[in-house]
Amino acid sequence: MFGSRLRGIFRGVTLVGLFAISCAGASVAATTTSQPISAPTSATITYRKIFKTSFPEFIEIKLNQQGIGTADLRQLDEDANPQPFEISAPLAQKIFALAAKLHNFQGIDLEVHRRLANLGEKTLTYESGGETHETKFNYTLDDSAAQLVNVFEGLARQSTDLSDLTRTMRYDRLGVNDVLQTIDADYDHKLIPEPERLLPALDQLASDDKFIDIARQRARALAARIRSAH
Repeated sequence: MFGSRLRGIFRGVTLVGLFAISCAGASVAATTTSQPISAPTSATITYRKIFKTSFPEFIEIKLNQQGIGTADLRQLDEDANPQPFEISAPLAQKIFALAAKLHNFQGIDLEVHRRLANLGEKTLTYESGGETHETKFNYTLDDSAAQLVNVFEGLARQSTDLSDLTRTMRYDRLGVNDVLQTIDADYDHKLIPEPERLLPALDQLASDDKFIDIARQRARALAARIRSAH
């Protein structure tokens, strides 16, 4: 009888303990679920240039901290047509690091304030959550701002080169070699920030016997140079 009574006591203690643990767990779960979870915000940087009579007259590249965004390159009389655009994470980090040196464009005047020819109105915009900072200039002597402009102008040139190459490969096979000469020159002058993004088109051209031999050889040689440099 003593053993039976002891087992009853242990059973009661166990049930009480389990009930207490269950209540505690429910309390923790309620506390956890009651806390709102805010989604992380990603800052974006936009570069815009308007320069009439140039090509393209309108450039707008918008990127987030992961290097993902859109690019809209066109003439001013054309409709807006932003296309998906992506760069590498290291290049995105460089862009945001340069912006940070410029206080994310907050209260900063980059204009040189001298009588100069119109070189295109450039706008740099930083957005994060409800925070927006913007600066405009024609020409600047600030080194960080000049580097930012060079990166974005290079991305615009890279995008134009790739677009011209894919277009001529599809519609103007005889014009492909002329486009390749332009890309060669841009690469030689280090005007293309991420030339490896041209490799798929170059490889396709090099292996397709529908194109003239000189174009195929040029594409093969340029692809080899890009690969050896990376």
